Amino acid sequence: MFVYTVDEEISLKLIEMKDASRIFQLTNRSRPYLRNWLPWLDQTRKIGDTEAFIQHALKGLAENKSMTTMILLNGQAVGVASYNSLDWANKIAYIGYWLGEDYQGKGIMTKAAGALTDYAFQELGMNKVEIRAAVENKRSRRIPERLGFVEEGTIRQAEWLYDHYVDHVVYGLLKDEWKKRKSKKGYAHKRGEERS
Repeated sequence: MFVYTVDEEISLKLIEMKDASRIFQLTNRSRPYLRNWLPWLDQTRKIGDTEAFIQHALKGLAENKSMTTMILLNGQAVGVASYNSLDWANKIAYIGYWLGEDYQGKGIMTKAAGALTDYAFQELGMNKVEIRAAVENKRSRRIPERLGFVEEGTIRQAEWLYDHYVDHVVYGLLKDEWKKRKSKKGYAHKRGEERS
């Protein structure tokens, strides 16, 4: 099984059907908080809904179109980070993520997104990584900003969120920009290890 070690406490594990209960419980505990920015909470009411999500994620992996991982903190599931889409023709990886409410503000997602960014460039051979976040979702927007992504623009009414549209800010980072950033002392992410 694919596990990518980010640091001593954080790792990314490829999502599996056996993880459905853990992911559903985490979703349930953070439901009101997550509903502010994620459009799928109302359609995730029972464990079968999470199983359907995992089946979809595994299909995307099998077709080489996406990759979904659980974020583990000391072995405990705390969120999900993924390549929502892999554009092999243009060598662009699109990262998405969410974190349980109790784990916010600890730098976990910055490290996880940084690891996925590094993996996209070093292992997948991508030229660009893109992250999108709702304009008002300040916490989510701080992730790419901390990692040195460039704000490339705003997509108006990019997503329907239950009863209203939200605009998305698009952040992009190129492979050569990431290399320069890593070579400076400002970013200390160590390359993780893969285990099978």
